[in-house]
Amino acid sequence: MTTPYAAAEHSTSITWQQYLSLLRLYLRPQWLKALLMATLLLASIGLELLGPQILRAFIDTARAGGSLTTLTSAALLFLGATLGAQLVSGLAGYVSEDVGWTATNALRADLAVHCLTLDLRFHQKHTPGELIERVDGDVATLATVFSRFAINLLGRGILLVGILILVAREDARIGLALAIYGLIALLLLRKVQRLVIPVYKAVRQALADMSGFWGEYLSGLEDITSSGAAAYALRRYLLMQRRLHRALLRNQFFFAASASTSQLLTVLSIGLVLTLSALFFFQGTMTLGTVYLLFSYTTLLSSNVLEITVQVDSLQQARAGLERITELYYTPKVILDGPGASFPAGPLAVAFQDVSFRYSADQPVLSHVSFQLAPGEVLGLLGRTGSGKTTITRLLFRFYDPDSGTVLLGDQDVRLARLADLRQRIGVVTQDVQLFQATVRDNLTFFDRGIPGDRLMQAIERLGLDEWFARLPQGLDTLLSPGGLSAGEAQLLAFCRVLLQDPQVVILDEASSRLDPATEWLVMQTTARLLANRTGLIIAHRLATLEQVDRILVLEAGQIVEEGPRAALAADPGSRYARLLRMADREEMLS
Repeated sequence: MTTPYAAAEHSTSITWQQYLSLLRLYLRPQWLKALLMATLLLASIGLELLGPQILRAFIDTARAGGSLTTLTSAALLFLGATLGAQLVSGLAGYVSEDVGWTATNALRADLAVHCLTLDLRFHQKHTPGELIERVDGDVATLATVFSRFAINLLGRGILLVGILILVAREDARIGLALAIYGLIALLLLRKVQRLVIPVYKAVRQALADMSGFWGEYLSGLEDITSSGAAAYALRRYLLMQRRLHRALLRNQFFFAASASTSQLLTVLSIGLVLTLSALFFFQGTMTLGTVYLLFSYTTLLSSNVLEITVQVDSLQQARAGLERITELYYTPKVILDGPGASFPAGPLAVAFQDVSFRYSADQPVLSHVSFQLAPGEVLGLLGRTGSGKTTITRLLFRFYDPDSGTVLLGDQDVRLARLADLRQRIGVVTQDVQLFQATVRDNLTFFDRGIPGDRLMQAIERLGLDEWFARLPQGLDTLLSPGGLSAGEAQLLAFCRVLLQDPQVVILDEASSRLDPATEWLVMQTTARLLANRTGLIIAHRLATLEQVDRILVLEAGQIVEEGPRAALAADPGSRYARLLRMADREEMLS
């Protein structure tokens, strides 16, 4: 993955050096397009400066009684220069847009990959809507700057310098007056620049919060409606909308103040130049064509200063977004790749050695947990909600690292393994199966076109899902939707996904908790086939799901309170597992 800045430490204060480093990093691969854009830009500036010179010659020639041929040639030359400037400017804009969107799309991809590699603690603190706004919305603010920075800021800066030089050639006093005007305007813009950044940053944060709210609200729409919490959600929305409205008003106020200041300076500069030019004209030291030339250059200079004001505002918006992007990009990864570990073939052993873990300082979850699981054994995890069952599987998968102790897979510390290698060896099925608006083939393969159809059919047949597959109207090309399958069918599809992965360890996290008895029986049969010649960990509230496990581990408040072979614990009337088997409402006692 590329990194935007050379700085090694996370910083939320953006410097111009960092901004230029970002430009270099994402524009370097497009240096040919950037060179073409610079060439077109210089040509456009030259043609824009040439127009007033031609008109000055036309006016002075007409006053002097020049020939019609000369005047016609000057008029045609002016028309050609004007049309050429528009054409070249349009081409430069097209190339710059292409450069800008290519660069920001690459940045957007880097940010998305970085977010996907951050640990679950980070994702628990940030809603999906907020991250979408940062990765997409904040980066979108940079697109205009990438594409128009050279055209509207650097180009207009060069144009201003050219205007001042040409005006000074005509009259040094007027050139000095315009230079002073330009300096005052830039100083005022610099002052406004410092005020705008925090204002627009507040706008971006308010937009991110709003996106986060909608993501949270829409995902929980059914629960919010059924519990009568719509009024509360509406109040939350109104409060965030009010905060966004205030932030937008402040941002608009500063933008209007900047534009009004530029317009005032424009009027003063034109008035000053016209006054001096009229004085010199009546003194006979300046021609009427030169008066028009100076007026045209002053108008052009003023309009460009005003345009620079707009672009500076866009640049401040981009810098505010850039600060938020940098803050996200330099969020450190807690779960890091290990140097690499060698795992044996076949089922892998699993061991926890004196493992303790807490999600936060005041939230201990596991306390000195130790157990061993031989290769090919299947372990059933029991315990009330919050006892630490799912946390054990998350530590094995390295969603988190333990605070103390060691988690071993195949007699190797999981922290030594590369994450991709480790997670390829572990297959996970949860009670919530993610389906995509895509075909059965794409849902099974996660859009991996390299998996042939024969292999998919072998997995379906191996799990005994021929009857389920036969009901699909178009086979593997049947289009699915997120709500298009029942809970049982979604679980069967998830089992196929895991089998295609061919892991050495399989984790079933309450995979049958939402199923009716008939579907649960089918899933249990499929589970037995999936676990064949693999190590397994099964978390279940329904004890019937655990009939195929070899050993039982019972957790309570993050500690192991019972462990042993399932058959032995079931035969021991004093064991917790045996007491649970005797209870009439077993599932309720475990929930």
